[in-house]
Amino acid sequence: MGRVTARRPVLRITADGTRRRPDTLAVEEPLEIRLGGHPLTVTMRTPGNDVDLAHGFLLAEGIIESARDVSTVRYCDGVGEDGANTYNVLDVELAAGVPDPGNRGRREFLTTSACGVCGKASLDEVAVRSRFSLSDSSLEATATALSSMPSTLRRSQRVFAATGGLHAAGLFTADGALLAVREDVGRHNAVDKVLGWALTENRIPLTDAILIVSGRASFELAQKATVAGVPLLGAVSAPSSLAVDLARDRDMTLVGFLRGETMNVYAGEHRIKI
Repeated sequence: MGRVTARRPVLRITADGTRRRPDTLAVEEPLEIRLGGHPLTVTMRTPGNDVDLAHGFLLAEGIIESARDVSTVRYCDGVGEDGANTYNVLDVELAAGVPDPGNRGRREFLTTSACGVCGKASLDEVAVRSRFSLSDSSLEATATALSSMPSTLRRSQRVFAATGGLHAAGLFTADGALLAVREDVGRHNAVDKVLGWALTENRIPLTDAILIVSGRASFELAQKATVAGVPLLGAVSAPSSLAVDLARDRDMTLVGFLRGETMNVYAGEHRIKI
């Protein structure tokens, strides 16, 4: 799995005693995203699908609207102690005519793998408005189809199976077919990666797709979904109060505690067929 996983020694303690052995861990490394050569943000992520991550991040920040808004994406010369390229610096060049955001969207601090909105210059910037109306989506899904999606997502988490340490985000059709899945140590990064995939595949807005996340549904994840035109967001854990408020305000269906045959529908129940 290359740079996605790493081996570290561990002392294993059980009822039968102790033993030392190597353990497989998910890799966490910084990725600096630059825009036209100028630093935009640094996020702690699991290496892999970095181009998808950059596209999804720029989409969620309202900087780009389609893959045509990006001219080139290339790794810069980030050099490690051994002199080799770290592939931890990615420079995005916007297409001609796409306005540079200036300081809008630029993060003042390091974005950790746990928090996607840390370092925002102003809380007012968090409320990125989507140009898509989710009310225009005719998507409906049965409770049975929804209940199958987390297990499908879990079976597709190749790196989680080896490490137990990654979040996942998956895009599904209404009948439960998996379109794409991405993993990362950060929930927001996993969502950016899968939405970035959709952007480069010209699937935005995702009015006919369902986004399933392996953890909780925070405000930022709900916001990313609405910006990408996703009408239904499902999470295996709890949503936050602000995520529910956002979903109700923008007519997005929000499902939490999606486990087995049970689920809580916090907003947009008209899209769920019982």
